Amino acid sequence: MTETLKVGTRGSELARTQAGTIRDALIAAGRAAELEIVTTPGDVNHSPVERIGVGVFTERLREALVNGECDVAVHSNKDLPTAPDERVFGVTPTRADPREALVARDGLTLETLPKGAKVGTSAPRRVGQLAALRPDLEIRPLRGNIDTRMGKVDSGELDAVILAYAGLTRVGRGDRATEVLDPRRFVPAPAQGALAVECRSDDEDTKELLRGLVDEGDAARVRAERAVLARLEAGCTAPVGALAVADPAGLRLRAVVAATDGSTRLVEELTGPPERAAEIGVALAEKLLDAGAAGIMAPAGD
Repeated sequence: MTETLKVGTRGSELARTQAGTIRDALIAAGRAAELEIVTTPGDVNHSPVERIGVGVFTERLREALVNGECDVAVHSNKDLPTAPDERVFGVTPTRADPREALVARDGLTLETLPKGAKVGTSAPRRVGQLAALRPDLEIRPLRGNIDTRMGKVDSGELDAVILAYAGLTRVGRGDRATEVLDPRRFVPAPAQGALAVECRSDDEDTKELLRGLVDEGDAARVRAERAVLARLEAGCTAPVGALAVADPAGLRLRAVVAATDGSTRLVEELTGPPERAAEIGVALAEKLLDAGAAGIMAPAGD
């Protein structure tokens, strides 16, 4: 058994904050733990994520884990590829607020942004939903950490940016949100707000420790959302949103596929028991495919 568990994380403020909550939980469970910073290709390549590939932020962390550079790896769950990786064992702790947040000048909301306002985001899912809801907006590409993105609003370069509310709140900047968007209208990324905590699949001691971090309800909801992506054969950069919430039936899953030009927006919803979370996600994806989702997700020119 390792004396002090090394918790692998990217070096950004948000990543370190997220991983710090897991480090503290492991310490509370009786194990010494410390952060181990791992630089990923996504940290040094500033091209749009959809160009540099799905898993760009997670694969290097997994390699560090498997190679023994760290004992635990903490990811933003939404960044993980949907294909299983037999080298690792993972759990989903309690999820933060999954909704999207608008950070705009002068306290503006999505409804009150003036015609032609410049809104920053590079996520195809956000671009498509924005274009469908507000086709008059000018959508600009955006990369960088939270402060860099919000700084473009502060400087006047942009009128607003869209960020994950969970990220804002985790780094103590939730009050910068001028609107937290209704997820029934603006569907977040599958697994947004959730962490994935992994260890090596043959590390039985650490696996048992991680099992104590699981939030069963949130884990089921995340499984449903990620099953939508898996069945659509889409990655974290696809124009797909999905959110599962608690329901009298156990779980209600809503998903959207939106063309990035705003021309088409498919929305479907299903409910069912949480123990069938993955099946619900697959069934919902089938409904989206029947409605033409594959054509919407296909890159231009295909």
